Amino acid sequence: MSSRPFDGGTGRPVSMPPALTLRALVVLTFLAALGSQAVAQDAGSTLGEAASGGELESYLRTLQVAGKSAPYPWSIRGFSVPEVDRLAPRDSVHPWAARYDFRSGAGRGEIHLHPVHTRAVYNSAFPHGGNDGAVWAGRGLTTAVEAGVTARYRWLTLTLAPIAFRAENADFDLQQHELSPEVPYADWRRPKQIDLPQRFGDGAYTRIDPGQSTLRADVGGVALGLSTANQYWGPAAEYPLVQGNNAPGFVHGFMGTSRPVNLWIGRVHGRAFWGRLEQSPYASTSPDSAVRFGTGVVAVFTPRGLPGLELGASRFFHLPWPEGGIGGEEIFKPLETFFKANLYSVIVDGDTVESSGSVASNQLAALFARWVFPESGLELYGELATEDHRHNLRDWFLEPDHNTAYTLGFRKVWMRDDRHLWAFRGELLNAEPSHLDRTRFQAPFYVHAWARQGHTSRGQILGSPAAYGGAASVVAADYYHPGGRFTGFWKREVRQERGEFLLTGEAEQPDVMQSLGAEALLFSGRWELFGAMEGVYDFNRNFSSDVANLSATLGLRARL
Repeated sequence: MSSRPFDGGTGRPVSMPPALTLRALVVLTFLAALGSQAVAQDAGSTLGEAASGGELESYLRTLQVAGKSAPYPWSIRGFSVPEVDRLAPRDSVHPWAARYDFRSGAGRGEIHLHPVHTRAVYNSAFPHGGNDGAVWAGRGLTTAVEAGVTARYRWLTLTLAPIAFRAENADFDLQQHELSPEVPYADWRRPKQIDLPQRFGDGAYTRIDPGQSTLRADVGGVALGLSTANQYWGPAAEYPLVQGNNAPGFVHGFMGTSRPVNLWIGRVHGRAFWGRLEQSPYASTSPDSAVRFGTGVVAVFTPRGLPGLELGASRFFHLPWPEGGIGGEEIFKPLETFFKANLYSVIVDGDTVESSGSVASNQLAALFARWVFPESGLELYGELATEDHRHNLRDWFLEPDHNTAYTLGFRKVWMRDDRHLWAFRGELLNAEPSHLDRTRFQAPFYVHAWARQGHTSRGQILGSPAAYGGAASVVAADYYHPGGRFTGFWKREVRQERGEFLLTGEAEQPDVMQSLGAEALLFSGRWELFGAMEGVYDFNRNFSSDVANLSATLGLRARL
């Protein structure tokens, strides 16, 4: 079986430039050390660089909680250039004021080159990583390079930000499953129902991806465009339930508001999208049925008189790609009813089968809230999501925890002085099947009936990997200063708790992963050096023995 990725649905392998190696990264780091001795830099533009879940977006969020920028809803990302202007600090009293200028030219013609970003990730025992877009970090060394350019003229903005990566994808023990002879790399828990490879082939895995690229127009309060960038829905910072930056972005068109619309009782901000989802080369389904139609809608309401509060909801649908083309039924799919009568699930030969006539489709829906108290430097947020439709309102009232997941989080920020800032944050995710599985079947979150690829894009989960039938938590402390950032963190992930008790009748010890790590971002002239080290200990990995993993990252950004 080939280990090379495929370009869209064409089946053509994609090659990787041979220069993308650790040796090249070390050379660049050495040049950075030399160049930084002589190069100084004033605050530089960040036009088009605040990608969903990225470093600059996270910094802007921290400043907003500290009261350094105006209230603005955070649950519909990525942000446009005009939105970043609205989120920009109101003064220069913050740690990175001398480093970055977050405001654009307010509609004048502009072209901005993004920094060239190279990085290397090393995993000693098994694949580990997440919230890194198209990149998949397998065992061994993974190297990546990305660059970009943003051009803006009045109401039109174009960002091209491709990324290329190569994962060494070294060998490790795979978990066997019923389809191992045909698709040995498929997810061993649900090989027929989710496109989540344990390993991307038996050799180096390489890909060139369009990354965070977008063409959009913002005219008269309306936004529309085409994009391959990640969408990030809801207030979660680490564990989004519906959409985040864990998987590759997918081709989609979108339409919505370019800024919150004033309805007097409050402001409403929303977005709808229609896109094309693809599977990896290692899924169990035929390539002929590998393409799906994805559509969804997200909306946020900020009530009048309650500054800092945002309330919202989202829906995401997976459908087989329409044979006759996209029509009105697909376009207006996000507006259909939340209930479907006489819908039930049964297990036949280990597969979930439903009585509904549309078993190949699936829905995720979520409610969320975020409240920022800038005078106290505090934000609180939460999200509740559910899989599939409900039979009726009675079903919802009787068993609201059926196929549900939730996230809760907080962030507390202190400005020590004008140039130093501390942030303490935490987030909790729980998507484990509830006690209802004693009498009513519950598949792991992100898995539903014959929607076989699950909630994925090219083999990676669109939300949070930990929500695939598991749970997770993180506690972290960030220290921002004029020279960069330091972060220390602890994470715990319940990868699997019970095993497949209903299918096998056998209880299992939980598979739990504990992590402790630190990150450092250092500025020097036109260079930015990033390093991270994370120790991971997986208890009962795949319901087997304990496994330890060392994960290390080294990155370099160079402003041209």
